[in-house]
Amino acid sequence: MIRTAPVSEIMSKNIIALTREDNLERAEKLFKRHKIRHIPVVQDETVIGMLSYSDLLRISFSEVSDDENNIDSVVFDMFTIEQVMSKNVTSIGSNTSIKEAAEILAKQEFHALPVVDQGILIGIITTTDLLNYFVNQY
Repeated sequence: MIRTAPVSEIMSKNIIALTREDNLERAEKLFKRHKIRHIPVVQDETVIGMLSYSDLLRISFSEVSDDENNIDSVVFDMFTIEQVMSKNVTSIGSNTSIKEAAEILAKQEFHALPVVDQGILIGIITTTDLLNYFVNQY
């Protein structure tokens, strides 16, 4: 295992992102279509927040209804992306070591880090990316 390997070697470069103008219904569709759990929220190419699938579940009452699509739509229309997203986002640069990214995620209460170079979102690294990396080392 290379201790100084940069996150650029394992980060997801095919970025799925939202803007504050998007709605939560679109976010849910992206989560499900791409089978992801975290979506950066951007203004132009700058990260202004992070939305997790858990954030949506917190405001959704679909678990208690037979007509989950109707309930989701009603609940999702009550909130904006900006109201639900995490705003104080920790980000890292593409040259940050995989070890350092793992340390940040191990100490924090989130599971994804946007990768930003010169203020522009270029990727995302998740705990799943890290686990897959460590599994492949053995």
